[in-house]
Amino acid sequence: MKTISLFLTLFISIVLISNAQEITKWRSENSSGRYYSDNLLPAWPADGPQVLWSYDKLGKGFSSPAFANGLIYINGMVDGQAVLVVLDKDGKELQKFNYGKEFEASYPGCRSTPTIAGDLAYLYTGNGRLVCFDLKAGKELWAKDTFTQMDGANITWGVTEALLIDGEVLYCTPGGKINNVVALNRKSGMLIWSSPGLGELSAYCTPQLIQLPARKILVTHTASHAIGIDASNGKLLWSSEHPNEWSVHPNTPIYADGRIFVFSGYGQGGEMLKLSPDGSSVTKEWNIKGFDSRMGGAVLIDGFMYGSGDTDRNWQCIDWKTGEKKYSSSAVGKGVVIAVNNKLIGYSEKGELFLADADPKEFKVISKTKVSLGSEQHWAHPVISKGVLYVRHGNVLIAYKISN
Repeated sequence: MKTISLFLTLFISIVLISNAQEITKWRSENSSGRYYSDNLLPAWPADGPQVLWSYDKLGKGFSSPAFANGLIYINGMVDGQAVLVVLDKDGKELQKFNYGKEFEASYPGCRSTPTIAGDLAYLYTGNGRLVCFDLKAGKELWAKDTFTQMDGANITWGVTEALLIDGEVLYCTPGGKINNVVALNRKSGMLIWSSPGLGELSAYCTPQLIQLPARKILVTHTASHAIGIDASNGKLLWSSEHPNEWSVHPNTPIYADGRIFVFSGYGQGGEMLKLSPDGSSVTKEWNIKGFDSRMGGAVLIDGFMYGSGDTDRNWQCIDWKTGEKKYSSSAVGKGVVIAVNNKLIGYSEKGELFLADADPKEFKVISKTKVSLGSEQHWAHPVISKGVLYVRHGNVLIAYKISN
């Protein structure tokens, strides 16, 4: 019995430690935008899904909430300062932490969604200040100014990258000539490697990390290219030209089946890149100008991509293998898309929130409502956690019931 008790204690300790160190990801696992929920409502009530609660003291911003430790972490700009707000599952404010001056120029407010690993929060202001915040102690553990300390430079609408962490390594794109992309020890902030990349400015992009048999590669956008970097040492492996009018590339590349889809707005559209088996090179398979989401992302479900355009404002379905457009619909305005199970949830720039089938035959909206709470642009990416849909609209975070 003592042996069994010791085993159970050890097992529980390992599970608790593992859960405490689980690292949040921008747009869910692999930045896929896909979420899963038991007992999902097949349709919403006529007046929209029930609002469980709302919190209206976020300040200005376009970031999304992160979920860890049974709590909700979301940031905003209050009186020019970047503030991390900690809420419980019922929307009650528990803590607030300041972590630097936030971006106050065009479209002021927080941009980068927090990354949480156990008791540490990783935050990035629109002015390039990178902070590791000790939530338990209520103070900064370390901080870097990526512009003054890493020869980075700001971009037109402020840096927006949600910080990517893999194990003990944090990846960031200062956009400097020398320190174009860097890997840091997430506990100390010490530099592990620095890559000059192509020496281009950063491009609002949260990277994609791809594990191949031969190596792990980091794929991101800089001003005019998609680039692939060896995640172990920072070596630039390949680049693929992908410019647009304003060098805006916020959409995380999508990876599946040895292929990477890179896409952006202003009529640039998307390109399918096939990776070599060792990840050291890419070849272009096809491109599509009309699938040109500016910052709303896309989701891949059963061999088809779903999302909306920018110049081509319609909602579209694209065959992953061929690039063939399966449909195009203007039933709702362009915007952000995520998926729950095999359903699409869209949040348009007009404030429309909708549930639709992920069906390559047609764009079929099942339910639709209007996000009336909050302020300014409808740009934040929704998040689903434990069967609840969370939508941020400026100063307000709204929790919607979408599951029984």
